[in-house]
Amino acid sequence: MSETAPSAADLTLYDPFDGMRFGPEACFLCGTPTTPPLDTVPVFADWLMDRYQLRERPIKLLDLRIVTYPELRIACCARCRTQHVEPLEAHVEAISRQGVRGFRELDEQTLFLWLGKMFYGILVTELINQQNPLAVPQYPLAENAQMLRRFQAFFQPLQALRVPMSYDDFVPASLFVLETDATHDELPFEYDDDLSTLTFSIKLDETVLVACLVDNGIIGQAMRRVEADARRPLHPVQVAEFKARVYYAAYLLNVVPNYFARAPKPGDREVIMDSFIDDVTGAIFNPWENSAYAQSLLEMWKRWQIPLERITADPSRPLTYLYDAHDQPRQLPAYPEEDEK
Repeated sequence: MSETAPSAADLTLYDPFDGMRFGPEACFLCGTPTTPPLDTVPVFADWLMDRYQLRERPIKLLDLRIVTYPELRIACCARCRTQHVEPLEAHVEAISRQGVRGFRELDEQTLFLWLGKMFYGILVTELINQQNPLAVPQYPLAENAQMLRRFQAFFQPLQALRVPMSYDDFVPASLFVLETDATHDELPFEYDDDLSTLTFSIKLDETVLVACLVDNGIIGQAMRRVEADARRPLHPVQVAEFKARVYYAAYLLNVVPNYFARAPKPGDREVIMDSFIDDVTGAIFNPWENSAYAQSLLEMWKRWQIPLERITADPSRPLTYLYDAHDQPRQLPAYPEEDEK
């Protein structure tokens, strides 16, 4: 028996930017009116909070207010929750039990949608809070025009969570699946993000997922060699360095993709999304500066308290644990190494 053909409504995209409908009264996926707090889904799924004991863990938001993981929720109607969000979470939960292998075999669209749903929830929470902040952030998100443009672009392919969709000849994001060496890693769960560049990372046991969510795979192409060299169990300090490279590359990215849905024709079962970049004559990335990249390393290496002076001891080549002096992949059996103690 064939599946029921999608209706015109099923293939109609939603634009929350028309009227800036990001509050608790409209479903984040389709715009259906919702009743808070009944019609919501958690930003971090219940299975994540239960497996990693996150329900009492605090999070500090940009306006300095402290919330717990269960308090992070986004508006979602019953239909989108039961037909789209919950099935996605159930699928990823099953995949996650296979560890790194499962995530590496997971199709890119599903991984993008799962990470994107969490990122969306965090970003919208921050934007809503900044309308009445506990403390005014130094760099308010709502005043970041480039971030808002990226956010608007990101929401187009994210709607594949509800609307049957294929991306024509592009991938929306750069997605990386890393593996930590369990003998050197004590943190079962960790997440961080850079909202202004739409970068996101989450650690689930030995699996670390890193993404730039709206770059059409450009950073992934630029980091092909580094990613191939990092396809092995890494010491956590090496994972942090990889993340610093992704986050800094996202900061340097000088383009924002445009997305356009083709008009559905009778009998179509999905929306086909096209993409292009306006200014193809300009530089895709702003110039790399070692001093700025060193600051990214400093942030990612906070846990190990690696000082900036050591990171920049050679200004022409910031400290690296991914590569040795001959620019070959470096094995790091322990940190600090004997000559660093």
